[in-house]
Amino acid sequence: MKIVFLTGLLITALFSFAQPRVDDIINAKEVERIERVLASDAMRGRKAGSPDINEAAEFIAEEFKKIGLQPLQGNSFLQEFIMIRPKLIKVKAELDGQEVSAQNIIVNTFDKELKIDQKSGYNIEYVKAGESLGARVSEILKAKKNMIVFVDPGFSANFPRLAAFSGQGFATEKDRNTIVYILGNYEPKEFSIKAENSLEESNYSNVVGVLPGKSKKDEYVVFSAHYDHLGIGKPVNSDSIYNGANDDASGTTAVVMLAKYFKALANNERTIVFAAFTAEELGGYGSRYFSKQFDPPKVIAMFNIEMIGTESKWGKNSAYITGFEKSDMGSILQKNLEGTGFIFYADPYTEQQLFYRSDNATLARLGVPAHTISTSKMDSEPNYHKVSDEIGTLDLQNMAMIIKSIALSSRTIVGGKDTPTRVRVEELR
Repeated sequence: MKIVFLTGLLITALFSFAQPRVDDIINAKEVERIERVLASDAMRGRKAGSPDINEAAEFIAEEFKKIGLQPLQGNSFLQEFIMIRPKLIKVKAELDGQEVSAQNIIVNTFDKELKIDQKSGYNIEYVKAGESLGARVSEILKAKKNMIVFVDPGFSANFPRLAAFSGQGFATEKDRNTIVYILGNYEPKEFSIKAENSLEESNYSNVVGVLPGKSKKDEYVVFSAHYDHLGIGKPVNSDSIYNGANDDASGTTAVVMLAKYFKALANNERTIVFAAFTAEELGGYGSRYFSKQFDPPKVIAMFNIEMIGTESKWGKNSAYITGFEKSDMGSILQKNLEGTGFIFYADPYTEQQLFYRSDNATLARLGVPAHTISTSKMDSEPNYHKVSDEIGTLDLQNMAMIIKSIALSSRTIVGGKDTPTRVRVEELR
């Protein structure tokens, strides 16, 4: 009787310390619950900067609170920031006394009023015939200096596109450089350029929760997705709501469920950061702001999850990893899934440069093994950026399997046993 009693105590103890079953936490029923909220018509397409996306942010924040995560900073899960968008009101330029047509001038500045001449200390650059406009502009932007750039008239067809580089800027960036592009073959000795801007401010919020690590608290593993989409658009068959069930409510659902799983597991040696980004559809501003809050060497890995609601080109129980060859993270994940039947493939759509087009890109360019996991068939995804991207088009069972596979494959990284190799920044374009 004594032996039986002790055995019973042992069994009870083993069960009390048993790790939670992944199927009990990550399953199609829970996937559907979260998806139905994020992709509902009530969210009106979750457009960044709109009142509609605020409801989605509050829902995600409440999920993080229920799970028991901690805010990254302060007492709110909302990581708020302000973006400034400049809008050119008027511009006038004279080169050696000759006035230049306003349509041949593009001003990228965050100053309300701009007055410059040959004494202002601006660098003079040229984009010459036969050069790559894109490559030269990339070099000019990386220099981060005040410049006047004269662009050869042969680029007149693409010249208007340079206005897009004015984009938006973070309100916290006080000292942004100014670039003035002028179309034409000029080498002026004297010049005068005057411009007026209006500056529009927009408020945005990421949603960020943290699960502190045990022995390696200062090392971070990030699970992320963007929760914004396109909002309300032109009606198609009387439907004008771009629900974004796959893009990217599916990834956001995965982030919430992974948070719930790792909180229940309670054995993460490294600190895990769960982030739902805003403004991905506008240019990745949410992830860019988020990345500024971290010292890149301390970010061990980033799992960005984008559009996992449909089967990959290989069918069920599979997904691909962008930039697979740029670190050994994909190999680590696949090794941890041996015997499960699930396979992580290399990105088959390399010509589309997906590694640089999602929220992993900012940290990847800083050397972090930051990759995006997806199943989206980018050459034939029928509902991509359409009003038809609704929950009824998703395979919820397969989606749950993908999330479980991410959870299981990442445990050695979260647990501090594996450290992926860094992305070599010099190899990035």
